[in-house]
Amino acid sequence: MTTKDELLKLFEANKGIYYNGEQIAAKLGVSRNAIWKAVTALREAGYPIESQKNRGYCMSPDSDIVSAQGISKYLTAELNIEVYDEVVSTNTMLKERASSGAPEGLVIIANSQTGGKGRLGRSFYSPLDTGVYISVLLRPSTLPPQKALKITTMAAVAASEAVDIVSDKDSKIKWVNDIFLDGLKVAGILTEASVSMENGNLEYAVLGIGFNVYEPKNGFPDEIKGIAGSILRKPSADAKNRIAAEFLNRFYSFWKEGEGSDYYREYKQRSLVIGKKVNVISPNSSVKATVLDITDDCSLLVRYEDGTVSELSTGEVSIRPEV
Repeated sequence: MTTKDELLKLFEANKGIYYNGEQIAAKLGVSRNAIWKAVTALREAGYPIESQKNRGYCMSPDSDIVSAQGISKYLTAELNIEVYDEVVSTNTMLKERASSGAPEGLVIIANSQTGGKGRLGRSFYSPLDTGVYISVLLRPSTLPPQKALKITTMAAVAASEAVDIVSDKDSKIKWVNDIFLDGLKVAGILTEASVSMENGNLEYAVLGIGFNVYEPKNGFPDEIKGIAGSILRKPSADAKNRIAAEFLNRFYSFWKEGEGSDYYREYKQRSLVIGKKVNVISPNSSVKATVLDITDDCSLLVRYEDGTVSELSTGEVSIRPEV
């Protein structure tokens, strides 16, 4: 770990507390000049490091910048977290690492994405300083591809619970992968996987999720305005680190419990679509239906207008406006 990383860890664990250069140098076992260079590097990276004569340095208690050190303060799961200022796509980056043999538990987080990925080939709007974009590497040993829905639905419950804690509101899940708050989408999930040719099970899965923590300075683009929303209306100290850690803690708790987890009860309870009239969307069609229920494996039970009842484990639905 570099001096910069060690210093950030110290500041994150002691926000608002001043340390002079001599104290920090003694704690980290480096020179005062090295501390000065590390402070300068942190400031250039956007961290609000304050300084006062005869008191030293501290990180502002009101700061809200994502960092591995900041997330680790709240983390109970044992994970290897890497944080980047900007990437093309955290999912794409992590799939490359997975193909090179990276172990389960590697988490890549970015402050922005230039090519964020959504479901059905869509993009995910990921501007700087407004959200948290997370990808998690999983290596399930016996999970067949048709059971991959479990990963997405576990993540949806974990994300919804994390949003509730940070916002102090009640969020909902729109089957299968979107989190809604106050009627607007504040988080979306995309799970991508590679199948083993030897046994037909998943070789690895990359779970990606993007949280809209704050509204962009100039608002959301026209194509998603009125659909996308933010978890918080105004800046809140450490909100991004907290929501990342709350999500990861909850997801890994479900993941480790495996078949013994009853997360699906919470998924059903948080559903936004049960009883609603929807459009069932596939790449080539959109069919009207009514949602009857969600099964114990989080499939969607729908009745089409011709009376046919079907159980959906893949696809997407949109809620039809009430008339």
